[in-house]
Amino acid sequence: MVTAIGQCHICPTPREWDLLETPYYFYRFLTEVEDSLKQAPPGQQCDGLPILRQLVRKLVLNSYWLRTQRPVISQSMTAAILNLYDEMGYPLTVQIETLVPGVLSPIHNHGTWGIVAVLQGQAQNTLWRRAPEPDFPDKIVCVTEKIVEYGDIISFVPEAIHCVQAIGEEPLVTFNLYGETQGQQRFEFDPISHQAKHY
Repeated sequence: MVTAIGQCHICPTPREWDLLETPYYFYRFLTEVEDSLKQAPPGQQCDGLPILRQLVRKLVLNSYWLRTQRPVISQSMTAAILNLYDEMGYPLTVQIETLVPGVLSPIHNHGTWGIVAVLQGQAQNTLWRRAPEPDFPDKIVCVTEKIVEYGDIISFVPEAIHCVQAIGEEPLVTFNLYGETQGQQRFEFDPISHQAKHY
């Protein structure tokens, strides 16, 4: 789990055989995620990240359907997103994203909690933290790097700042689950000019 100050804490991983459930359909996953979020006190959804990570791991482990979903990506594209569920008023983003090798995302936060499961390839996450100064209130500094690969799950609190690069020789494919984005709190950061803009 990545914190607001750019630290990456290793979390316990449940035993796979404790998560086996066949069939485990996508609608069951969405229902269990929604039920888990409803149990969290208002403003404290990040406290439920361990349960949500476990649900994501359960889905990846049991759902052949999920592992076969891929966004269509042409030779001229460097990234593509496949939205798996989109309903008016539904407070989550559920998608699969593909990045071609070498692609580097902007430095950003998400303005909400997020969970990313690697379905294929490797990702290098560079983690940052805010380091405001009087003249540069949006200054950030690099804290560390974390490589995640097939089978890994990484989660973020809303204030966590990172950038992602697809490394290795095959495309990076991830399953992404995000909470309801607070647009006013989502930023892209420039570490050279020390500026931030809405992302």
